[in-house]
Amino acid sequence: MAAAVALLALFLRNVDLWRVGSDIVRARPEWLLLCLATMPVNVAIRSYRWQYLLEPLGSTSFGNAFRATVVGFAASSVLPARAGEVIRPYFLARQETGDHRMTATGAFATIILERVLDVITVLVLFASYVFVFGRDLRVVNPVAFAWLQRIAFVGVAVAVVGLAILAALARHPERLGQLAARLGRVAPGLGTRIGAIVERFALGLGAVRRPLRLLIALLWSFPLWLCIAAGIWAGAVAFDLDIPFTGTFPMIQLLAVGVAVPTPGGVGGFHAAFRYAATSLFNAPDEGAVAAAIIVHLFTQIPVLLLGLVFAAQAGLNVGAMRRLASAPQPGSSA
Repeated sequence: MAAAVALLALFLRNVDLWRVGSDIVRARPEWLLLCLATMPVNVAIRSYRWQYLLEPLGSTSFGNAFRATVVGFAASSVLPARAGEVIRPYFLARQETGDHRMTATGAFATIILERVLDVITVLVLFASYVFVFGRDLRVVNPVAFAWLQRIAFVGVAVAVVGLAILAALARHPERLGQLAARLGRVAPGLGTRIGAIVERFALGLGAVRRPLRLLIALLWSFPLWLCIAAGIWAGAVAFDLDIPFTGTFPMIQLLAVGVAVPTPGGVGGFHAAFRYAATSLFNAPDEGAVAAAIIVHLFTQIPVLLLGLVFAAQAGLNVGAMRRLASAPQPGSSA
């Protein structure tokens, strides 16, 4: 909570709140509607990608994957430290029936893979802006362009190496077990904790042992993040911010850093990162950037929060129960 308050104070520093309110009232409704519409599309694509990653571990329906994804988003909106990532596999396991139920442990492993695929995708989009789409920034803001270029070089290298490592480990997941064994010999206490994580990760890699399956999952990540970019861009256009569609690619990179701060729903971190990116990269007015950040965040959080709470209530879960699930040491092997 302290982190959220500090980030919100940074976000609202030296801002005319009366003008922010006026900008929100005058925002263009058709673009706000488009911004809002991208959220269910984003969740649907994310759910389909997750269902695809889960297939080798057990059959699950798109409906169950969608409900679990929405409940996970809702949990992350009201609980700190992205608790929804832990709750999502539990919720999915609760929904599965039959002889081949999806285990929470296996589902949790695929979520780790999702995050790796997301990082690679965001880095590729970021690099595409720096080296292809954002060359005009070199003239308008040479300092920012040079800064982004250095980050992009590192990002591309990380993406290539990360994808190569994933492909190699997907073909030989037993190497993770060997690594955990070595850690156990060097530091028994630390090795035990890391070994549990490694075991879950190895299980997830077993689900994508075929490189083609991993590649297809990565390809699905691009429409997912382009949809997210479209929502940010529509929100910016609604407030007449002069940000091109491809300009959202570096913004996403900075937003990822902002929401990494463990506050519920990314409150504060998202807002501060949005304002900084819009004003420093594209010379957006402070009040307009603040107004856009508030509305874009609300539109990406409130609808999925309400729907997620409905799905959770239908399954007999309230916020207190979700908090207890999130505080569990690790996902178990079943619901």
